[in-house]
Amino acid sequence: MAMLLSQIRRADGSLAVVAREGTEAYEVRGAESVHALAMACIGAGASLSAFVGQQGFGAAVDLEEAYEEGRLLSPVHHPDPAHLHLTGTGLTHLGSAATRDSMHQKAAGDPDTLTDSMKMFRMGLESGKPQNGAAGVQPEWFYKGNGSAVVAPGAALVSPAFADDAGEEPEIAGIYVIAPDGTPFRIGFALSNEFSDHVMERVNYLYLAHSKLRPAAFGPEILVGRLPDDIRGTSRIRRGEEIVFEKPFLSGEANMSHSIANLEHHHFKYDLFRQPCDVHVHMFGTATLSFADGVRTAPGDLFEIEAPGFGLPLRNVLRTTPALRGEGMQTVRAL
Repeated sequence: MAMLLSQIRRADGSLAVVAREGTEAYEVRGAESVHALAMACIGAGASLSAFVGQQGFGAAVDLEEAYEEGRLLSPVHHPDPAHLHLTGTGLTHLGSAATRDSMHQKAAGDPDTLTDSMKMFRMGLESGKPQNGAAGVQPEWFYKGNGSAVVAPGAALVSPAFADDAGEEPEIAGIYVIAPDGTPFRIGFALSNEFSDHVMERVNYLYLAHSKLRPAAFGPEILVGRLPDDIRGTSRIRRGEEIVFEKPFLSGEANMSHSIANLEHHHFKYDLFRQPCDVHVHMFGTATLSFADGVRTAPGDLFEIEAPGFGLPLRNVLRTTPALRGEGMQTVRAL
């Protein structure tokens, strides 16, 4: 049975790392954080599950109670938020091209002419799963922010006042830490909500970079070990007592046009992303969006993402920042 790792805040305010296999969850002895645990594991040259077993277990933990009380944290963090990187790839799933293409269709012209989105998707179909250890075609890639943009499970995803939309993206994220010698190590995989502004993106696909600069949530638990080939989860939006959107989402390599190894290669090939001790949360994409089904989210909506094998559902409520009176241009002062 696979191990799941999470982080909670104890009643006294201190942090605990929690491991579970099945329904029983326990604190990991001597673990200050998942980041510290992973770095110690690298130093010992041991697998994460074996190292956790060597550490031993302490008090039993009721994770659902911690969730309800707001004590469930993001399952990994860096002591300096600037050293955690939120990034992602798009057009990686077999149904993603239709969703994206419907947003980016040309207003006129030859209907047989492929949009840039379809061209990128076709490249992935043809060369996204290379064999024999070779590198395949590089995917679409984007930056979301650093650790200051991470939102804990149960906390609010806040959309800025200038946003045109605030939509969920149910995805699987890879969780990584960089060894002292610059080698990337994968801690595991987690559910994620790659929160984005799809209306802004639809104006022009070159606005994609702007549309991705939003907070993101992941967890609550990290699945340690291999990613299942066929992941069948559910994404829903609750508005009060009503479910305004509910749809399955598929992930895992059986449902993708790129291999995980290829996506990891094209992220970590950059020296910038192999800086010792940094944390990376890299979201692999999705083909399921409520926006594509005509749903417009509203403040107070509750996003809920779940999939068998990944532990507790990822839940976050939508909030928006109020527009400030007289707010206009962001000014920069000269020194």
